[in-house]
Amino acid sequence: MLKKNAQPLSEALSDFFDENSTLKMKMAEHRVLRGWREVLGEGVSKYTREVYLNRNVLYVHLSSAVLRAELLMNKDGLIKKLNDHAEMPIVRDIVFR
Repeated sequence: MLKKNAQPLSEALSDFFDENSTLKMKMAEHRVLRGWREVLGEGVSKYTREVYLNRNVLYVHLSSAVLRAELLMNKDGLIKKLNDHAEMPIVRDIVFR
C-alpha cells in the first residue's frame, strides 16, 4: 500500500540535512578531514602527524620540511580539492606546521 508522502530515502536524507545546516556543516568538516588522506594519498599520509579544523582553517602537522614546502606552494589547489571533496566551501586556509 503506497502512502501519500512516500519518497525515496535519499530525498528524505537530503531534506533532513538541508533543514539542519549545522549537522550538514559538521558532516562536510568530517569529509575534509577524511579527504586529506584520500585526496593526497598514502605518500603524504606517512608524513602527516595530525590534521584538525578550527574556524575554517585546516591545521596540518607534518614531519617533513621538504613536504611542507611543497604543499605550501600548492596551497590554493589543495584548498580547492578539499572543498570539492567536502562538496561545500569549508576550508578557507591551510596552516602547515
